[in-house]
Amino acid sequence: MRRYMLHLQNTVPYSSKHATILLHRARELVEPEAIIRDARISKKYIEFDTSISEGMDVKMIIARVEAIAPLAGYEEILERHMEKDKAVKRAVQLFNDERYWEAHENLEYVWKNATGTEKEILNGIILVAAAFVHDEKNETDVCISILLRARKKFHRARGKYHGIDTNRIADMISEIINTGKVHRFTI
Repeated sequence: MRRYMLHLQNTVPYSSKHATILLHRARELVEPEAIIRDARISKKYIEFDTSISEGMDVKMIIARVEAIAPLAGYEEILERHMEKDKAVKRAVQLFNDERYWEAHENLEYVWKNATGTEKEILNGIILVAAAFVHDEKNETDVCISILLRARKKFHRARGKYHGIDTNRIADMISEIINTGKVHRFTI
């Protein structure tokens, strides 16, 4: 099976409360040739984590899920090892484009090879992205639980990391935790 991230335009607009309904609808449209693992809803996208049978054309699967909304884009999920500066820059772009799962994945390799405060910062960003993935699935309690872990990662971080304001991230996380209201932000 090959794995793809399919992004449909969120034109309705749907909210994270619709994730389960859209997940079931997408599964009805593509089974048995493909498996929709998960559905996540951001302001911009309806994101389907999809596995497609070998020999099946991804464009046929896309044509089926476009019954839900028009395609914004898709990408095959492959493990990529980028140089640190490029990986962090790409992760910031993905995060700010509400593609949190992909932002998380882009930082994994860099994080695994980092040490000290840098490792903590990267892990914090990864945790914020993971928290927002859960918010996209209407799992607010899980999101806040993960943000509690993320806040600890920014304890020693001060200032900028590759242009990312770590103080601002820590403040935004604290605000969400203190109010109990999730509002996704950019980094």
